[in-house]
Amino acid sequence: MDNFALVVEFQVKPEGLERFNELIAVNARASVGKESGCRQFDVLQANDDPCRVVLYEIYDDAAAFDVHKAQDHTRTFLAAAKELVVKQTVLRLTRKLANAS
Repeated sequence: MDNFALVVEFQVKPEGLERFNELIAVNARASVGKESGCRQFDVLQANDDPCRVVLYEIYDDAAAFDVHKAQDHTRTFLAAAKELVVKQTVLRLTRKLANAS
């Protein structure tokens, strides 16, 4: 089964990093805990730059991601994070599961 995958990279303002981390932790926990279509929500931090935060998210499909975007916890995160971020890039992917041979 193919899944919808999302990689989001944020460059966070140094003075906003602590608040950003608090907000994304709430969003990640709620996404995995409350959304049946959200399979994985990893928050990664670059070793050489703590202000570079990458999200790796897996959803059942694009429709499940649409549900995610409509959630209160997602909208709250995006609204609050906007002022904490210098740059954001998004990569939408299809996750192909390897077949065992």
